[in-house]
Amino acid sequence: MNINEINFDRHHIWHPYTSMMYPLKTYPVISAKKCLLKLSNGKLLIDGMSSWWTVIHGYNNPKINYAIIKQVRKMSHVMFGGITHFPAIKLCKKLINFAPKPLECIFLSDSGSVAIEVALKMALHYWYAKNKKKNMFLSLSGGYHGDTLGSISVCDPKCSMHNIYQGYISKQKFMNTFYRNFGDIWQVGDDDNLIKLIEKNYKTLAAVIVEPIVQGIGGMKFYHEQYLISLRKLCDFYKILLILDEIATGFGRTGKIFACDHANIVPDILCIGKALTGGAITLAATLTTRKVSSVICNKQDVSFMHGPTFMGNPLSCAAAYANLKLLEDNTWIDQVKFISYNLLKLLSPLKLHPYVLDVRILGAIGVVETKFFINLENIQKCFVDNGVWIRPFKNLIYLIPPYIISQSEIKKLVNAIFIALNNKKNFNISKK
Repeated sequence: MNINEINFDRHHIWHPYTSMMYPLKTYPVISAKKCLLKLSNGKLLIDGMSSWWTVIHGYNNPKINYAIIKQVRKMSHVMFGGITHFPAIKLCKKLINFAPKPLECIFLSDSGSVAIEVALKMALHYWYAKNKKKNMFLSLSGGYHGDTLGSISVCDPKCSMHNIYQGYISKQKFMNTFYRNFGDIWQVGDDDNLIKLIEKNYKTLAAVIVEPIVQGIGGMKFYHEQYLISLRKLCDFYKILLILDEIATGFGRTGKIFACDHANIVPDILCIGKALTGGAITLAATLTTRKVSSVICNKQDVSFMHGPTFMGNPLSCAAAYANLKLLEDNTWIDQVKFISYNLLKLLSPLKLHPYVLDVRILGAIGVVETKFFINLENIQKCFVDNGVWIRPFKNLIYLIPPYIISQSEIKKLVNAIFIALNNKKNFNISKK
């Protein structure tokens, strides 16, 4: 890749969460294999991000690749309206076996944000069909559920990157009640404020929506599983739907196949995506119970009015099925335990660093929370110079590596974080 192509990219191509006029530096990747990204200059980087939670089996997994190649020879796409196909049927059968019972009705889409939109529309349609005006959603402070307008409405309005849209989207309810961390000792009364909030608002609430256990962009916080247990009981008692956003946490990342398994609860609606295809190609899904779907479609002439153009894409379905087959042998359990053990051993000493506020580990997730906001372009260069790919945000340096990562590769990731912490230029010291 030559300098002209890089300049074209800089001047014409918008990258995620960045400016068109003042873009951050980008690094040209020409290939990827297992845990390694290869830059155009030949440099290899150990990927600590799994391409934003997705590439759990590493890049270019031969079984997932074979499934895609085999399918593309038959057809790469066909509309899902009025048509079905074997890849979608195979995937959904397998997905029902993976999902907590009784989640058995599956709506396929093409991104996590759309899966959330579908879930919100399902909840609204559910209460419309029951002739009840319940049109509000209760979400968690610091929550993040995507970048489309409906999903933005249930993202934290004060602490999220979407606060400039607050005058244009529906106003929802938010709770700042989850202060007991995962692994802490639960105290009687820790959910009192949650109980009071739902008691006060239940008449207008269509659903509660949360990221189970792990809050992503909201600060990479890990909260106590008892909150989910309390939420499930409260939603049952007050007849509110419970939506869980497992788009980032699903498929083993927290040490359980789904994060809600830590609490042994089942939502009314479950949203999944990201690692669903092992990071090979985009696909998401919204799963619900027969009870919910039967209310939404309670008359012969009533349909659920949503239909992405690439819904049920055969290539995506084939990749997802191959991914679930890989997960089915349960190798991921030991892999995640291995990552967790090494992150705990190697990251924990960083708690003593003067720039570090906290270090926390759960499953195959490691978080270093710093006392200062990060200079993203400077720290990104530092990481690349040291042979790793880590993409921090705000004051958070976090690792979510592929499950197949080796101990030496984990050590190199952690060592790069240590080097980055020791350079003041990587932080905006004046901003907290």
